[in-house]
This record gives sequence, C-alpha cells and structure tokens, in this order.
Amino acid sequence: MSVLTQPTLEINLGCLLENFLTLQKLSKPSVAAAVVKDDAYGLGAKQVVELLYKYADCRHFFVAQAVEGEKIAPFADKAVIYVLQGMGQDNLEIFKQNPQLVPVVNCPEAFEFWKQNRLDKRQPVIHIETGLNRLGFREHELEALSQADKKEFSLVMSHLACGDEKDHFMNAYQLENFKRLKNTYFPDLPASLAASDGIFLGKDFQWNMVRLGAAMYGINTAPYRENQMKNVVSVTAPVLQIADLPKGQFVGYSATYRANTNRKVAIISIGYGDGLPRSLSNVGKVFFKNGGVLHEARIIGRVSMDNIICDITGIDNLQVGDTAYLAADFYTLDDMGRDAGTISYEIMSRLGKNPRFIRKYIK
Repeated sequence: MSVLTQPTLEINLGCLLENFLTLQKLSKPSVAAAVVKDDAYGLGAKQVVELLYKYADCRHFFVAQAVEGEKIAPFADKAVIYVLQGMGQDNLEIFKQNPQLVPVVNCPEAFEFWKQNRLDKRQPVIHIETGLNRLGFREHELEALSQADKKEFSLVMSHLACGDEKDHFMNAYQLENFKRLKNTYFPDLPASLAASDGIFLGKDFQWNMVRLGAAMYGINTAPYRENQMKNVVSVTAPVLQIADLPKGQFVGYSATYRANTNRKVAIISIGYGDGLPRSLSNVGKVFFKNGGVLHEARIIGRVSMDNIICDITGIDNLQVGDTAYLAADFYTLDDMGRDAGTISYEIMSRLGKNPRFIRKYIK
C-alpha cells in the first residue's frame, strides 16, 4: 500500500520539441522564434530554452520582462532575446548587463527613453497597433517619426486579436492594416505578425518571423480544427481517503452537493491552492486507470484549497494512494479550460508556477 500526499506535474519535453519542429516546418521559410515568457507558461523557461537551443537550433526567444530574459540568457548564449514590455528605468541595468536582450518599443515615450539610453549596436523592435488596441504605435504616432527614427529599428511587429477563429473578419482586417502600415512606414524592415494561432491562417500571415508559444506547449490554438500538437502536460494527484457518502448527506464547503442515493467518494490531494480552477466545482472531471479501463469521476462539491472530492461510485478496487488524472492525453488542459469556463493558457500558467507540485520532466 502506498501513501502519497502531493500532486505531480509532468512535462514531456520530447513532445514539446516535436511540436516546435512541426510548427517550424509549417512556417518555413519564416524564422521560428520561441515565446518563453512567464517561465515558459509555467513549464520552466530554463528547461525549454536549453532544449530548443540545443535540439531545434532556435536562436530567437521572446519574453515579457527583462528579468525573464536575464534568467534564460546563460542557456542560449548566441540567441537574441526580445523583451515584449520594453526597456525602462526599472530594467535599464539588466539591458546594459545582457547584450542579448533587445527591447520591443511600444509607444513614443518608450522610444524617447530608448534614444536617451541607446545600448551599443542593438536595434529595437517597433510594435505597431493594427486592431487589437493594446500595446503598439498608433498611425498618427508613426507619422510623427522622422526618417532617422525609422532607421533605428530591426523588426516591425504586431499581434492578432482573433487568430484562433479562422473566419473572423478581424484577421483579414489586421493583415491588410499591417501590410499598409509596414509598406508605408517600414518598407525595408523584416516583419512579424503571427503567434501560434496565426501560423494556421496561412503563409500571408507568417511574414519573416513567427512567434511560437501556446501551440508549442500543446495547447490547441486553432480550435476550428483537430489539434496537430502533442500533449505536453499531465497533472496527477493521489487519493488521500476513500469514504462512503450516505443518501442525504452534503459534500464540501457551502454544502453545494447533496447525495440523492448512497455514494462512494474519493478525496484527492489537489485544490485551488495548487492552481486548479475553483469553477470546476460540481462540473469538473477526474479519471482513474483501474483494471486496464479508464474511469471518469465527477468532482462534487466545492473545490477547496487543498482537496477535491470525487464521486467514485461504481469504480471498484480503488485504494488510498492510487493516482487520479486531472490532465492527460485523454483529457487535456484545453478540455479542463472548457469545463472551467476559462482558457488553457491561464490554467497552464497557474499550475506550472505552483511550488507544491512534484515536477517531472520527460525527455
């Protein structure tokens, strides 16, 4: 008999590498850059960068903050690391000490800061707004740039708002807007428009560089088609206790579930404190492999900080210490996100950064 207490996060680096190479092939001849912000979506930027640098010849990485770039620079010493949030007073020293880091300039004020603090021979990236209405130069701000200003940059980029919806009108709108603005203001610069979802929209969206993020980690960024990516993340947790639940008894905080017949329950060692969405209360699923058969068990009652309670009525021979599967090849983080009313990106980030998991890497 095994008594286990901690959930486990398993990251399949072999599948991640295969996903990257598949996306790289789909987007040729564009340069494939890897997005490793937020600690590689919580999966470990060090491990992901080392893998892609060594086995996929990846030489371009994107992070959100300079401090993230500083952490991965030693593992990709000949790579260019683009910093999406740009350069400011709070990270200027990091840029000075790390010549691989290249800022993305998102607005005129950030450009003025760059001109006051130019770094050796580095040329920043300019981010232009094409329809997302988030970061990026608006057209009237591009009009104000001098010819000398325009020569400061090494790359022009933008970001799609609806790339995960193939037929959304915004895709064609942003593509045409990007073409027009690039040709008007930066006709000679290489360009980047597509992140993972944009790759599947076709060659017109891929330009000179693509930014591979969520799809590389196994997320289905093109949900209108079958996911071509291999699953990267598995989440398991041990059964802490098995108990009878008599008819009429309530389960969990706020007593949101009441048994209408005699039931049997398993208490599992994972909860919202580990990053599991609380919105899975009374709707989430857990799976058990028992006797060569995969069994589905519903989460009943509220997800609590450290535990969930599952209805295992009809699943025979389960024992304390047995493994419950929260995410796997047969029930992915995309599926969990759907059931939780959120997106797999958020769940992956929350789970991946939690220190309570036993973390295992598979190569």
